Amino acid sequence: MVGPFMPDDEKVPAIREALPATAAGIYLNTGSAGPLPRETARAMAELEGIELRTGRADLAYWKDSTERMNEARAAVAAVLGTELRRMALTHATTDGMNVATWAVDWRAGDRAVTTSLEHAGALAPLWAVRDRQGVELAIAHIGTGSDPADVLAALDRAITPNTRLVSLSHVSWATGARLPIAEIAALTHSRGALLAVDGAQAVGAIPVSVEELGADFYAVPGQKWLLGPEGTGALYCAPSVLDRPRLTFAGYASFESIDQTAEGKPWPDARRFEVAGFHQPSVLGFARSTAWLSMYVGLNWIYERTARLAGEAAEMLAEIPGVEVLTPRDRMAGLVTFRIAGWAPGPALHELAQRTLVIARTIPPLKAVRISVGFFNTEAELRRFCDGVALVAAHTPETIPHRARIEVLRGGMD
Repeated sequence: MVGPFMPDDEKVPAIREALPATAAGIYLNTGSAGPLPRETARAMAELEGIELRTGRADLAYWKDSTERMNEARAAVAAVLGTELRRMALTHATTDGMNVATWAVDWRAGDRAVTTSLEHAGALAPLWAVRDRQGVELAIAHIGTGSDPADVLAALDRAITPNTRLVSLSHVSWATGARLPIAEIAALTHSRGALLAVDGAQAVGAIPVSVEELGADFYAVPGQKWLLGPEGTGALYCAPSVLDRPRLTFAGYASFESIDQTAEGKPWPDARRFEVAGFHQPSVLGFARSTAWLSMYVGLNWIYERTARLAGEAAEMLAEIPGVEVLTPRDRMAGLVTFRIAGWAPGPALHELAQRTLVIARTIPPLKAVRISVGFFNTEAELRRFCDGVALVAAHTPETIPHRARIEVLRGGMD
């Protein structure tokens, strides 16, 4: 049983026991999908069993489902430092970014602004409004280092008087750099625009207080750093924008009341951006994973350990000849992106997976490899992984020895 006040030498093994996927390899890809807690899987399976045995159509089940959705909203609101009524449930970060993008009452000639290091989940809805609404899409080019002064200067040039929305990430999925969101929010609002933030690589990895950041919309995934199931997420909506945005998708879930003449009263809170039903076992899983992190593991402990381990991983990688770390050390979250000289990212990651059993991913636009360092990782895992990187970096794809895997894995899996 994991407890918030356990000493680390007891707590980390207990956490890893509660996250079975950590035994499958060196799990360094939470930025894609985190390991699912046993407790979450158990709760989801129990609810699936109830659905199988008793069905999903009775009134009591429907009433229970509304409570489960409130439980999920409340759990993620606690992580974001806000109130339940400001959270809408979604099916992904991309879902939330679409809601935020289409909530603007666009007119031809309006402008949307983003950056050159965004994920497709934020870019795609901007492309759609550009093509359908005649909106001008401006991309502020920022370097991989994402220096705050340079980022603000680039956005200052891009945000013109006709800008209606600025849409960008809190932490870049590509470089792992944190952007100065509070300063960006102040700049955006001074020009009369709204700010939508993709929080996929931030929430659960670093402290986030949406009230202090000043974003109008902040989209969250369930499956990444919050360790929930796929197909879950949430969207924070600032109270100041609830009466301004327009509904694009709407359904019975969007309204407090609606009649057969299509006259209705949208919810006064963020629920107006919800459309229809959700897979209830997944909603429950999202709530339980998020609450497990808050109540049993401890968010402050998670943030401190993630920052320390990610920093140590970046330092070890930077010391390896032939390795270039792209993630700025002073603006990190849990991601570390790097290149190995002489290696394309795909072959490099394949070699690393074969030799160290690492679970990671490539970043094609940067021709780099990305690891996601979580609170459940160990120092021994990171050293073993970096030993593998050093071995790969010391060779080319043509010269690397086929038997090297035995040497790297000799220490076994901790």
